[in-house]
Amino acid sequence: MTSATVYDLATKDLDPPFAIVDLDAFDANGADLLRRANGKPIRVVSKSVRCRYLLERVLARPGFEGLMCYSLAEAVWHVEQGTSEDIVVAYPTADHGALRRLAANDRARAAISIMVDSPEHLDLVDAALGQGHPEIRVCLELDASWRPLPGVHIGTRRSPVFSPRQAADLARTILSRKGFRLVGMMAYEGQIAGLGDAAGSGAKNSVIGWMQRKSIVEIAKRRAAAVRAVRALADLEFVNGGGSGSVESTGAEAAVTEIAAGSGLIGPTLFDGYAHFSPRPAAMFALPVVRRPAPKVATLFSGGYIASGPAESSRLPKPYLPEGLSLLGFEGAGEVQTPVSGEAARHLRLGDRVWLRHAKAGELAERFTHYHVVIGDRVDRTVPTYRGESQNFG
Repeated sequence: MTSATVYDLATKDLDPPFAIVDLDAFDANGADLLRRANGKPIRVVSKSVRCRYLLERVLARPGFEGLMCYSLAEAVWHVEQGTSEDIVVAYPTADHGALRRLAANDRARAAISIMVDSPEHLDLVDAALGQGHPEIRVCLELDASWRPLPGVHIGTRRSPVFSPRQAADLARTILSRKGFRLVGMMAYEGQIAGLGDAAGSGAKNSVIGWMQRKSIVEIAKRRAAAVRAVRALADLEFVNGGGSGSVESTGAEAAVTEIAAGSGLIGPTLFDGYAHFSPRPAAMFALPVVRRPAPKVATLFSGGYIASGPAESSRLPKPYLPEGLSLLGFEGAGEVQTPVSGEAARHLRLGDRVWLRHAKAGELAERFTHYHVVIGDRVDRTVPTYRGESQNFG
């Protein structure tokens, strides 16, 4: 049977729209991440999964250690739920309520490290908690973008801390402030980890590959120097780096003690364009055919699940099964209807399903309250996403 037939059979009693996770693909992707990490532990990036059942499943595998959350409120919730006792919050927080919950919870304070990249982040914590607050674990973020020339910035806009000297200066400031303990460093090289080198034309791929090779050399040297400078001042518990797209290069750095990864577990469409690894599609959603406006066009109900990032076609969901379908350029994926065209549309009838994949891994979970976990030709269980547990972390 084709995958479409297997998925149709497994979910025959469900009314679309709904989302599934192919557990065999999810587990296989986890095994591939571990292979690529070559023995270095992987911290699971929660925003790429957003489903507690799946997070707990992958954390139970040797080689996956701890969570990287995107929100402090999310991190505190995971401690309360017993998901993990080792959590790094990847982005600075301005959430006073979440900071107060953190300070009031002994288990959470022992488990969670918040992100800082300036003294103002420390000031914000003091303002939220008052002087004399309990000790808060902090992680210092080093900017990992590539700046080959003055004024040229390639990568994500994150920390203002770029040089080893700046990292050491901020470390001294943290160490001088009561109520804080510096426990880790992080640097995310998004221009390597989050940018596929086999997604565009040959010329574009060559340019991206050249940039990434140069950037890998530069960040390895600068990160090592920054880590040395900070370790001379503080006893760091961890140095985190990378993402699903840079597991090999980040893991090869001696200064890095752990790798962050999450999207590689799900295999969204934005991760189809990497030359050195190919995750299996593990999460997808089904939409019903509700109109047949032309022989080679079928209109699906709903489907406008657009991913974050630049407003371009790469952020649209993509028809997956049956093969041979594509979105219409004029309509794209719509709030209440999504037309698809192609030879395969001739064989679709009202009520048939079309399977689509989302562009970014975890954001599909914001559209559905539950994932139906499929093993082979059956639904093994139905589990809540964050939304299904009435959690919305922004």
